[in-house]
Amino acid sequence: MAIHPIDYRYGSEEMKRIWDEENKLQKLLDVEVALARAHAKVGNIPEESARVISERANTKYVKPERVKEIEAEIHHDIMAVVKALSEVCGEHGKYVHLGATSNDIIDTANALLIKESLEIVLKDLRELRSILKKLAKEHKYTVCIGRTHGQHAVPTTYGMKFAIWLDEIQRHIDRIEEAKERILVGQMSGAVGTMASFGEKGLEIQRLVMEDLGLKPARISNQIIQRDIYAELMAILALIASTLDKIALEIRNLQRTEILEVSEPFGKKQVGSSTMPHKRNPVRCEKVSGLARVIYSNVIPALLNNPLWHERDLTNSSVERVILPETFVLLDEMLKTMKTVLSGLEFFPENIKKNLYLTKNLIMAEPLMLKLTEKGMGRQEAHELVRQIAMKAFEKGRDLLEVVKESEAMKYLSEDDLNSLKPENYIGLAPQIVDNIIAYIEEVEKREKA
Repeated sequence: MAIHPIDYRYGSEEMKRIWDEENKLQKLLDVEVALARAHAKVGNIPEESARVISERANTKYVKPERVKEIEAEIHHDIMAVVKALSEVCGEHGKYVHLGATSNDIIDTANALLIKESLEIVLKDLRELRSILKKLAKEHKYTVCIGRTHGQHAVPTTYGMKFAIWLDEIQRHIDRIEEAKERILVGQMSGAVGTMASFGEKGLEIQRLVMEDLGLKPARISNQIIQRDIYAELMAILALIASTLDKIALEIRNLQRTEILEVSEPFGKKQVGSSTMPHKRNPVRCEKVSGLARVIYSNVIPALLNNPLWHERDLTNSSVERVILPETFVLLDEMLKTMKTVLSGLEFFPENIKKNLYLTKNLIMAEPLMLKLTEKGMGRQEAHELVRQIAMKAFEKGRDLLEVVKESEAMKYLSEDDLNSLKPENYIGLAPQIVDNIIAYIEEVEKREKA
């Protein structure tokens, strides 16, 4: 019976398969296999025993149902896995879990799950990067009004908007790649981290286990891998969610009826409202913003999991069973939704231009002030004069440049100066800035392929 929406509504099957019950069990078994192999390599157990354990340590033999049955009796999840695996290994089962504590297995298995999940996140981020790069190229000359404090400021371009998001997505890719060294670590260090249960060969056993699994060994641990590592992971995932939320929020605002410069895609048979047939609601972007709130909230318990009693208590365990799969599945949904939105983004050029001129050239106040200073007026004097002109134009509902013609500003300006004050002419170095970002991203892409 499905209860949580990640079971039936959110996330791709690819991501959900990673965190499903059977794959999580398989990862625990994979760690037990690597441990048995390491013991065999250092001469602690027979090679035949390691071979049998390796052969039987999969969900074909170790059934989730049997593990649950044992756990219901002994009330210990990892010991239930150990017993179920030992059962199917016959006489070789006595070597299963040799020297390990539960979290040697759990934390190392978690690293494997996180590793697989991050690969999907990175793939989606790189695809999103390609979409944004294309949009930035296509719209580097699409002039629109820039807004600060929700008010019209000065012109910018849609290329700038997309390039800003593009650069931010690249930073998230960088963060994940840099953090892998710290996050994708496992341990095989015993009850309090001293490796006493592994004897003199403890460090070698840990190295062999992690080498087998494609992980790095934790430099030091107690009973667990320290939870600052998980907190960092959750913070990075929340940062990615915040960027997707930022993009979604901008599109939602720009899709408002009175603005309507862009719109998320809307299907031919799509229904916007159960009672208002005309509605074209930005439901995909609203979903992204909504799911982001859940991910933000999951960072706090990850931080609270770092301070535990002494060498470890169990308060982190139940939390991580929830926040790790939930965060990865919801972020997966957000990333795939945003790829759909940006790939099918609709533009309304007439409205973009209409909004650019909505203030009747009030947005040309800054270039007007700069033109006056260029012609010899002091900067502060020019600022005050243009402020007065702008306020008068606003109050009277007149065009800024008409009011300028009646002011003392004309002592400094020619008709040609006024004619040059057009929003389309005041985008600064926006196209060049966009080109710089695109060039940087393309250089990064080349390095990734090398």
